[in-house]
Amino acid sequence: MTELHHVSSHSQKQEAKADTLLGSYQSEKEFDALPPESPIEMPVQDLRANPNIYGRSNKLATQNSNIFLRRLFVFAVSLLLTGYASYEMNLVFNSNGMTLLGAIVLVIFTILFLWIAFSFASSLGGFVEQLKQKGGLSLGIDPKAPLPLLHKKTAVLMPTYNEDPHRVLAGLKAIYDSIQATGRGGNFDFFILSDTTNPDVWVEEEAAFLRLREQTGGHHCIFYRRRFKNTDRKAGNLAEWIRRFGGAYDHMLTLDADSLMEGDTIVRICAAMEAHEGVGLIQTLPVIVNGTTLFARLQQFAGRVYGPTIAYGLAWWHGSESNYWGHNAVIRIKAFAEQAGMPHLPARRKPFGGMIMSHDFVEAALMRRGRWAIHMVPALHGSYEESPPSLTDIAVRDRRWCQGNLQHAMVIPTKKLSWISRIHMMVGIGAYVMSPLWLLFLLVGILVSLQALFIKPEYFTGNDRVLFPNWPQVDPVLAKYVFILTMLVLLAPKFMAWIALLFNSELRRGCGGAVKALSSIFLETIIGGLIAPIAMLIQTTAVISILLGYDSGWNAQRRDVGHIPLKDVIRDYWRHMAFGIILGIGAWEVSASLFFWMTPVLLGLLLAIPLVWITSSQRFGSFCMKIGLLIIPEEMSRPDILRRDRIEKRRAMDLEVKDGFSTLAGNKQLVALHLSLLPSERKKGDPINPHYLVGMVKLNEANSQHEVMQQLTNDEKSALLANRQSVEKFLSLSQ
Repeated sequence: MTELHHVSSHSQKQEAKADTLLGSYQSEKEFDALPPESPIEMPVQDLRANPNIYGRSNKLATQNSNIFLRRLFVFAVSLLLTGYASYEMNLVFNSNGMTLLGAIVLVIFTILFLWIAFSFASSLGGFVEQLKQKGGLSLGIDPKAPLPLLHKKTAVLMPTYNEDPHRVLAGLKAIYDSIQATGRGGNFDFFILSDTTNPDVWVEEEAAFLRLREQTGGHHCIFYRRRFKNTDRKAGNLAEWIRRFGGAYDHMLTLDADSLMEGDTIVRICAAMEAHEGVGLIQTLPVIVNGTTLFARLQQFAGRVYGPTIAYGLAWWHGSESNYWGHNAVIRIKAFAEQAGMPHLPARRKPFGGMIMSHDFVEAALMRRGRWAIHMVPALHGSYEESPPSLTDIAVRDRRWCQGNLQHAMVIPTKKLSWISRIHMMVGIGAYVMSPLWLLFLLVGILVSLQALFIKPEYFTGNDRVLFPNWPQVDPVLAKYVFILTMLVLLAPKFMAWIALLFNSELRRGCGGAVKALSSIFLETIIGGLIAPIAMLIQTTAVISILLGYDSGWNAQRRDVGHIPLKDVIRDYWRHMAFGIILGIGAWEVSASLFFWMTPVLLGLLLAIPLVWITSSQRFGSFCMKIGLLIIPEEMSRPDILRRDRIEKRRAMDLEVKDGFSTLAGNKQLVALHLSLLPSERKKGDPINPHYLVGMVKLNEANSQHEVMQQLTNDEKSALLANRQSVEKFLSLSQ
């Protein structure tokens, strides 16, 4: 009886303590973590039915008048170059009659060459446009004109998924401060849209949100929302926000966790959206910055120097039917809600069915299908992002993109889709299909050589007597000319980018001058050429695994630079090196000439382990910067937004993600916010969460907060943190 009385007394004391704590939390200032809801309809699109275009004209008002000629140029140049190269390649392999292997080589070569010829033709148009425009922009955006006034409201959306909240919100604060500095801050609200599943990161996000509000005084315009069900990933995250809050805004600026944009740039794009009612989306060209490893520096140099030439070319022939890359773009909410509701694909096999992973391409295509213009503005600076620090990190992201792009094969037949949008998707698919085709081309080339080595040639064919024999041969001189032509077409965009750099004094000085820039191009080309066969195998493996039905999942991207142990690199890349050894032995056994012809591919594979390890090193990246190679203007003279971001990230360096319950304990303001954002209590008949039940048993049996924190799993912690009763129970325990 005494024990029962003691337990009962202890329970009553805990309940009384919980009531006291709850009362103190309720007495805290009420939190408006979200604005009043302003719902807007966002119907899921039927890809097999005609879209509702609401009476809009088929003609896009912002389309260039000579867009047909531009597109004709790109496709004509691509086809003519490919036709000539294929004709010459046919003479190399099939001069004395078509064979099966010769035909296979010719078909694969034609596809591969068309790919690089298409890129060359597009870049050629971009190169001319760069030199001609000298910074000019479409849609009337002039970066040198006075900053325009805004009349409509824009929501700045920062979706986040298990990212370091201190890093993410440091970037968002830099954007907030930059927008406020323009004097147009009253036209913007800021939303942190969390899909985070890690319970510790979730609570830390809430704490970081409170700090951001206190630092900025933006209680009326900075908001936080966490979804408790991560339906359809990022696309579902944005769609849920639009359906709840989109009616209060005219535009939305979509960001990634590593996105940065100048306030001046954002204001000018929003003003262009206001001036052109038929435009649904304006995409900027994000410049890669903050790279410290050699791999990241290679990526950011290539993006800064070659990127504008490529992007100018795309904008030149895409016109008002451009593409969307999922971030650093301003979107008209009416257009997006009306046309971009993502359906699930009906295919039975998971990688091709279900949720559309690379939703950005599809969203742009559906808005264009609904008669909204989609524009890219590569000449408008002030848009930035970061690169993964190593080939391993980019391979993880690439695996997800590969699956999403291959899914587009199911979207291409969509009814009333623009043919340009279909081209966008085919190009996206081709970006990954080219790797297995390249590998197949190499293997078939070896088979052709084996055929010549082991099959007895027929010098006199047919029943008719002939004076001269029919010598079967592969013309080495002609093969050399085809190789040179291929390399010229492949490398020409880089050379054109360097020529364009010479006419851009800011870019030229920022890259260390003409000679240093050219040296950096050579370095990037050599290392990139060595990495290419490794990437070929990585992408080929990804394509095969996806076709076999393996899903890529959804994992947070590693953004912070950290040393990759050599043993991990060996574990991940020994197969690439082994494949290179086997391929090299096979080529040498066939002939020495074949071995030396394949040397660039073999060298990259044989050096896979040291190459990946070196390029993921900050030491080699710092050395390149020290000697003036692979540098970009944004490092020599940091733009305002990058300076702001660096300051904010330095302030956040000492902050870390701790246990979610320990972060809550003792912080009444945070507890009040957390409780206010919890979903409604479970009702009778709702699904039962077993993690919650087990967690509550542990919670009830614990004697202190420390004890329960040691016992809970992540799933149990998530379940308890999502329930008001369990949070209050935890807070009633002694520390």
